[in-house]
Amino acid sequence: MDIGKTTLERAFELARSGRFGTVSELKLAVVAEGYDRKQLEGQALSRQLAALIKSTGADSSASDPD
Repeated sequence: MDIGKTTLERAFELARSGRFGTVSELKLAVVAEGYDRKQLEGQALSRQLAALIKSTGADSSASDPD
């Protein structure tokens, strides 16, 4: 966990990385790094993260807005 980085900043950074195929995978990774999952709730945020993941061309076999 980067002390100067918020949960949201890290989630968006990871979404742009191309390493995740779903929002659920991304959220698990954020929590594994020590960030607070409660900061990642909400449909609008999930849609934004899903769009970023999709834009990277990461493989997602199913649409996962969570």
